[in-house]
Amino acid sequence: MDLRKTSLLALLVLGSITTVRAGSKDRTLDIYWVDSQGGGSTLIVTPNDESLLIDAGNPGGRDAGRIHDVATRVAGLKRIDHFVVTHFHIDHFGGAPELAALMPLGAVYDNGLPVTDPDGQNDPTWPQKSRAYREMKCDRRVVVAPGTRIPLLSVNGGPALTATFLAAREKFAGGSGGVATRECQDPAPRAIDTSDNRNSIATVIQFGAFRFYDGGDMTWNTEAAMTCPTWQVGSVDVYQANHHGLDVSNNPLLLRALAPTVTVFNNGPRKGGALPVVQALRELPSLKAIYQVHRNQATPEANAPSTHLANDTETGGNWMALSVSADGGSYTVRVPSTGHTATYFTRR
Repeated sequence: MDLRKTSLLALLVLGSITTVRAGSKDRTLDIYWVDSQGGGSTLIVTPNDESLLIDAGNPGGRDAGRIHDVATRVAGLKRIDHFVVTHFHIDHFGGAPELAALMPLGAVYDNGLPVTDPDGQNDPTWPQKSRAYREMKCDRRVVVAPGTRIPLLSVNGGPALTATFLAAREKFAGGSGGVATRECQDPAPRAIDTSDNRNSIATVIQFGAFRFYDGGDMTWNTEAAMTCPTWQVGSVDVYQANHHGLDVSNNPLLLRALAPTVTVFNNGPRKGGALPVVQALRELPSLKAIYQVHRNQATPEANAPSTHLANDTETGGNWMALSVSADGGSYTVRVPSTGHTATYFTRR
């Protein structure tokens, strides 16, 4: 047994018993997955207690309330400094106006709110659906350009911290650093996706050696286009499965290129965490663990171990979290509802 890893794990478990708050106190980078019942809501808190929220779940008060609770009670925040909407589907932007009424929003990053239905279906209700988001209060609005970064505060005496937009509106961050992709034959090309999912913003958060990928609801063909013929991203430690883990996304080309150690499904009890995606991930030599916000009620064989599931019932409401050590060399996943804690080391 590796005594160094065992000792570190013991220390981290002890720390998780005494406090769940992180940030500037212990100089960690923290990621929280809030249960929005198969919507999107991922909160990142930097070692400076600066906050970045990616998506805000559904309208109706439930999801905004859950995000606000984790942000204020668990993470100790008073505002959201940066807010990214990956695409304009209601389960990703619908909770934003209600959250803005609960706590201040700083900069809002998106693809530019369209006047008409972003799915091209001429939905006559779109102006009403999007009105609250269009009118919500925030400090400023920014239309995302691939390759640009969110201006996060640097960490004094700590590793470099960046949040980079890799993709938006089916355009990708280019540059001379791309590596030719060995395997570029799409195993199962799909029909053209006309929904706004294909336009999803993809973001990589890097803290020292640690790397986290969030691609919203990006779908199969866009994933293939981002992956081939050159790959600009490199491998990541943690992959938030695209599109809640649905199999219209999560192209094996992308999965092999990302080569994650840990995958997290921000799924619902009957949405996401599809068996073909789980099987493709289990075949990756790099993968050590899968975590889920919800138990997959429809396909039991797709589920991770019960300790890795934040919510066992359809009602839900439990969150899970990840903390990256102050030197960026390791990260700990914890599922408070089950008492599970596990530590993984970043690849250098």
